[in-house]
Amino acid sequence: MKDTFRVGGQRLTLLQNGERFFPQLCADIDAAQHRVQIETYIFAADETGRMVLQALQRAAQREVAVRLLLDGFGSADLPQAWIDDLRIAGAEVAWFRREISAFTLRRSRLRRLRRLHRKLVEIDGEIAYIGGINIVNDIPEGGDIDMPRLDFTVRVQGRLAREVQETMRRLWFSTRWVTLKKRIGHWRARLREAQKQEADTPVALLLRDNLRHRHDIEHAYLEAIRQAGREIVLAHAYFLPGLAIRHALQEAAQRGVRVVLLLQGRVEYRLQHYATLALFGQLLQSGIEIYEYRASYLHAKVAVVDGKWATVGSSNLDPFSLLLAREANLVVRDEPFARDLRKQVLRAVEFDARRVEMARRSPFVSLLAHLSYGVIRMLVYLLVRQPH
Repeated sequence: MKDTFRVGGQRLTLLQNGERFFPQLCADIDAAQHRVQIETYIFAADETGRMVLQALQRAAQREVAVRLLLDGFGSADLPQAWIDDLRIAGAEVAWFRREISAFTLRRSRLRRLRRLHRKLVEIDGEIAYIGGINIVNDIPEGGDIDMPRLDFTVRVQGRLAREVQETMRRLWFSTRWVTLKKRIGHWRARLREAQKQEADTPVALLLRDNLRHRHDIEHAYLEAIRQAGREIVLAHAYFLPGLAIRHALQEAAQRGVRVVLLLQGRVEYRLQHYATLALFGQLLQSGIEIYEYRASYLHAKVAVVDGKWATVGSSNLDPFSLLLAREANLVVRDEPFARDLRKQVLRAVEFDARRVEMARRSPFVSLLAHLSYGVIRMLVYLLVRQPH
């Protein structure tokens, strides 16, 4: 298998886009003997969704324990018939914060932005997937786009798969309203042990939640950026970091580090798109290179620092990921893996992106950008003040 690396006793395979991810995922599900767990933000009722659904049905029918945890907002359009088909086959399906009525939406219209955004798979405690790819057709429907979304995931074989298994098991049972009180001390001890191991291991799973791991992913980015000596390459679909990360990137550029940002070039969500534009001036003035991906939609959330530190996952560098959603990233400290990811991102920069130059915008666009930025910051401020 191409792009496979042995790192710290793990076998890591870097998979770009769904055309590589989904066939491998379904093959692994078909080979499962004991258990398959999947968490996803979007499970779409399309050709790709049908392919994964059928693989899960086959696994459940041969008495493999199948658990599917869906975000109640991102997967809200999944037909009930698909859920029924999975349950008839013997699979278990649960929802994370499903919105069940208009009353519920009004009452928790801000709190409902706390989503399950991570994309994790665990199979038999031996294989795991950690990345940013939803279960949805690789090529967006409609419009003039005939290229797949640019995205990545990592297939992991080794010890880390068991850590992913435990992580998913905890959220499954908490979502199913099973009390955590009897196990909380045990889990905290296990989490403390896992955190001790991360400092010394070249492969680590980082989570973001609203309990013990609120800032783990953000802090990992900050540490890597502040220690950068030569180059920082970031590819993010949604880029609206807080002051700490923005200042760290600017300081890196000012001390001579090459900083490359590959960002969304097509307008997918207008509010986020224009809010990001509000940051361009100060970033460009600091010497940061900004490129807009134009070939299709960018959905990646990856970074490479100095060609030896890399992360692939579900977390964007925006307030919704860093402050609100449940996220999961893989951090890899390995030069061959980091070089390969860097090569794939910079290939997209060279062939599928347009460099942003310093230029005057129309007063209307500038006003729209700053208003959009203000709206997002206000929403986040209101949300983080609410109980979880």
